[in-house]
Amino acid sequence: MAHQAGGQRSALRSVTEGSEVQSYLQDYATLLDAVPFPSFVVDRRWDVVLANGAFQGLFRGIGPHPTAMPGDNFLRFVLFHPDAPTVLGEHESSWFLPMLAHFSAAVEQHGQDHVLQAVRREIAQDPIMEAAFRQGLPHWIRAVGEAAVEHDGAVRPLLHPDPRWGATECRIVGETPTRLRDMGCTRLTMILREARRPSAPRRRTRERRTASHLSVVPAPEV
Repeated sequence: MAHQAGGQRSALRSVTEGSEVQSYLQDYATLLDAVPFPSFVVDRRWDVVLANGAFQGLFRGIGPHPTAMPGDNFLRFVLFHPDAPTVLGEHESSWFLPMLAHFSAAVEQHGQDHVLQAVRREIAQDPIMEAAFRQGLPHWIRAVGEAAVEHDGAVRPLLHPDPRWGATECRIVGETPTRLRDMGCTRLTMILREARRPSAPRRRTRERRTASHLSVVPAPEV
């Protein structure tokens, strides 16, 4: 059953709350549950407002984390959860850097948002992540082009816990109706593709990601 993650999220509080809004969200949750692929709705902070059962199944093996669970905030999950690479294949180039680019754009547009500010401070606490944000990200965007940053239409690797999928790919499709867009929300669906290569062993490490896991940006000189 699709769920409304964390209760009434911040993006929805800016909308006049009432039975009509709640009824719409309940019906939209039913729609999400009818989709066989992972599908979820986020607000401008990437807080997960709604997510279907396929989304929950994709991340069922993710270990606990105080601030970066995929069903709570997808941005923080991609950037900070040490288990993210166990599901998001080619994590750094295919998921981390595009998400970092989206975060950079969100900070420019909503710089006073306290949740985004908290993420920015956490990035700054890691010297390599900070270097990736300041120097590596602009270089990467110039190298791959702006199109690589966009989620809608992107084909990205996944390591699905269901062996029927295993190491596969998904095309991310953005499909946000006007009503959700007016709430400041975006819907994304991961259209899974049949595996085209043998399933690779999944990394089971629970260790927190360290700066050495980022290879796009060289370590700062001392």
